[in-house]
Amino acid sequence: MSQVLGAPLVRKEDPALLSGRGRYADDLPVANGTLHAHVIRSPHAHAKILRIDAAAALALPGVAAVITGEDVRKLTDPFLIALKQPVHQWSLAVERVRYVGEAVALVVAESRYVAEDAAELVEVEYEPVEAVVDTLAACGKSAPLLHPECKTNEISVRKFAYGDTAAAFAAADRKVVLTVEFPRLSFTPMECYVVVAEYRPHDKSYDVLANFQGPFSTHPVMAKALRVAGSKMRLRIPPDSGGSFGIKLSVFPYVVLTAIAAKITGRPVKWVEDRVEHLVAASSGPNRITQIEAAVTREGRILALRLDQLEDYGAFLRAPMPGPLYRMHGAVTGAYDIPNVDVVNRIVLTNKMPASLIRGFGGPQLYLAIERLVQRIAIELDLDPLDVIRRNLVPTAKFPYRAAAGALYDSGDYVRAVETTIGDGRLDDLKRRREAARAAGKFYGIGFAAVVEPGMSNMGYLSTLLTADARERSGPKNGAVSMVTLNIDPLGAVSMTADVTVQGQGHQTVLSQIVADRLGLDPADVEVTLEMDTGKDPWSIAAGTYSCRFSPGTAVAAHVAAVRMRDKLAGIAAKQLNVLAADIEFADGKIRSRSNPDNALPFGRVAGTAHWSPVMLPDGMAPGLSEAGVWSPPELEPPSRDDRINTSLTYGFVFDMCGVEIDPVTFGVRIDRYVSMHDAGTLLNPLIADGQVHGAFVQGIAAALFEEFIYDENGSFVSGTFADYLVPTAAEIPKLEILHQVTPSPLTPLGAKGMAEGNCMSTPACIANAIADALGAKDIPLPMTPRRLHALMAGDEPAPPARGAAFSSPSPLVGEGRGGGSGGLGLIVPHLPTPTQEAPLLPSPQGGGENYPQGGR
Repeated sequence: MSQVLGAPLVRKEDPALLSGRGRYADDLPVANGTLHAHVIRSPHAHAKILRIDAAAALALPGVAAVITGEDVRKLTDPFLIALKQPVHQWSLAVERVRYVGEAVALVVAESRYVAEDAAELVEVEYEPVEAVVDTLAACGKSAPLLHPECKTNEISVRKFAYGDTAAAFAAADRKVVLTVEFPRLSFTPMECYVVVAEYRPHDKSYDVLANFQGPFSTHPVMAKALRVAGSKMRLRIPPDSGGSFGIKLSVFPYVVLTAIAAKITGRPVKWVEDRVEHLVAASSGPNRITQIEAAVTREGRILALRLDQLEDYGAFLRAPMPGPLYRMHGAVTGAYDIPNVDVVNRIVLTNKMPASLIRGFGGPQLYLAIERLVQRIAIELDLDPLDVIRRNLVPTAKFPYRAAAGALYDSGDYVRAVETTIGDGRLDDLKRRREAARAAGKFYGIGFAAVVEPGMSNMGYLSTLLTADARERSGPKNGAVSMVTLNIDPLGAVSMTADVTVQGQGHQTVLSQIVADRLGLDPADVEVTLEMDTGKDPWSIAAGTYSCRFSPGTAVAAHVAAVRMRDKLAGIAAKQLNVLAADIEFADGKIRSRSNPDNALPFGRVAGTAHWSPVMLPDGMAPGLSEAGVWSPPELEPPSRDDRINTSLTYGFVFDMCGVEIDPVTFGVRIDRYVSMHDAGTLLNPLIADGQVHGAFVQGIAAALFEEFIYDENGSFVSGTFADYLVPTAAEIPKLEILHQVTPSPLTPLGAKGMAEGNCMSTPACIANAIADALGAKDIPLPMTPRRLHALMAGDEPAPPARGAAFSSPSPLVGEGRGGGSGGLGLIVPHLPTPTQEAPLLPSPQGGGENYPQGGR
């Protein structure tokens, strides 16, 4: 690494953002005559739309239009989905509503104020229909159907088998089974959705500004819905974004809706989502129920896994869903060397808001199940959880490692990362804290979590949803393309654009570091513009900011473009300095001879030659200085016929360790100490890397202890304000100790892996394991709020004592300590569920036979 690339430089973006000079979507000017829109939303979870009367609203001065589902059905097509199922969704509800908050009508007026007033005058008559919000109930044969044409709510069941799982279970000393539920939640960005759309009748095209984040595979979905070619839907992304965390992908239905409003009214239309709308109807991660079972030896070695994963996507399957269920598919065995695994992936629809991507998508759900199971194995076999983790980690000698389901883990030293984390007295300190707390009658537990963090998704991973024959008929889908464009002007000023969207990750800083390093410049001399415009900027379906694709993807494309530019400039300079091109080096803003540094020219002087004096260029060299960097790694192959898939290019490693204390009065969880080890290959900017770790850590805590979307039995959304949907503040976040280990990826020129999602995946599992250790409990439902902790610790109300009997304990919350190492059950709390109690089996996939996988031990 040079002093430029790999240096912890402060972000170039920060001065503008910290001084209030950011340019967000709502800050940008709009054309004269722009109208403003307001969405009318359903108060019902499931109902038929009998009548919409907009006459009174249309009579209000300033109202331009009231648009209904019938209008959008005439002018647009339903959105494409990944499944061949009749799950039709338009940008407004057509004939019926299927979740509270679904868009029913759009009022367009001269101002937002008039639009909201007019919305009060629109009469919508509904006929309520029975709703189903419980994930398991929705799978029942008698459940109300969301989409009757599908004849079931469980719209996809796919079974996968890798290795010989049956033989492994037959040979096992023990079977350990657990059912784990991961809740619905979202990570609320500061900025909500914004769309500004204009229709151009002269060429029947749309020009849209939206704070969309990607993946741009959704761009064809929007264009198809609008019934235009992709080139007729120009999508522009603003220079700044108030966060996203995945949720701004789901702005795309409103892009289509606002575009249609512009076509109907003949004027530009702007829509800005408010916070209530965002919580009720924007998007959330899917909730998942996983039954996971391990075949193990008496030493805790995992021979095989069975997973039955039931994922709830709400009312519709929005593109690119079911991404969370399949993104981790190739890495379904996590950080462990498990040769045999059977997986059932099941998709169900319920009367809840449609689910989509949020940070770490698919990882938190998978790793909560795996890491909770690993701890249960230790408890049921009376082993130390850390020993079970060590015994099953992928051995260093096996890298690059091909996982059972197809993921190619590029590099790592998991065992060393674990030893580093627990070393220097860190684990011993946690054990001392636990011992002291328990001696004082407190509830204290230690948790661990080991996860593999994917980076740069294989765009073909979702095709694993289809059978091999169906994939063959539709054509291969795989790979991922990253693009940047690098330009140098006649005076030597360097500028570049890239195929990522801005969300606050510091992309401009890192891209400038890469280019400056290759060209011998200061990063301040490299201007990076990331206001993507599909009408003029290079992009592919993989474009956008998601799935940790920047470091192993776009950053590499920047390296490719910079090296090409460097080689061209070296050829120009070599001719002028009368040396061989191989003798040229770039340093300190000069291009010079490596063997004679005094033989040099200013960088701008050499660059200007390509513009001002093309006759001085070497023979055959094109004038001008513009280079496109394109990167598409060959390791991202399509799924094999036996459904193995390398779902991502790089795989980092995260190992977390924490100690938590539970207050027996307030039932609050206090994180006493938290240590997080990351191996993300080569760090391009350690300061930015640590910032990403901190951000993911906060959101991991949010998932573990605070944030949850709650629906009542009728489908009403009951956590629709920040008084009910609890977002942690700085006061709730403990100090985070970050450790780094570097095993560069051999698959990218920079050796860097993605690392922006890791703690979203590891922290919920780590905290859940610590709580389980503190309480001796088997089932740890997240988020572990005080209400849930109280229910868990109090249990069923005890029967009154027999006449004359005495209480043996002064408090139902105080139990006798039980010794052991870090794998002990800890304090035994009366009324807790028995640790050996079997979890209920999930219902069989429809059309299946026996429950799958089998329970028992």
